[in-house]
Amino acid sequence: MTDLARTPKHIGNLIRRTRRKLGLSQAELGNKAGFRQETISLIETGNPATKLETILAVLAALDLEFHIVPRSKGDSGMIEDIF
Repeated sequence: MTDLARTPKHIGNLIRRTRRKLGLSQAELGNKAGFRQETISLIETGNPATKLETILAVLAALDLEFHIVPRSKGDSGMIEDIF
C-alpha cells in the first residue's frame, strides 16, 4: 500500500484508517506506541503541532514506514477525494 500524504490531516487520516483496519482502538494504539489515547486522537485529527518523533513512533507501532520522495505532479486534492 502506498498512500500520498501532504498535510497533517492526510497523515492523521492514514493513521486512523490503518488503526481501524488492524482492529485497534485509539487507547490500544496509544499503549502500543507509548502515548495516551488523547495523543492518538490529536494525531488522527491532523494536529499540526504533533512532534515528528511522535508520528514516527505511531507509524512504527502500526508497522508503517515514512518515505520521502520527490513531489508528484498529480492532483494535490487526490487524497481528499478518498475521505
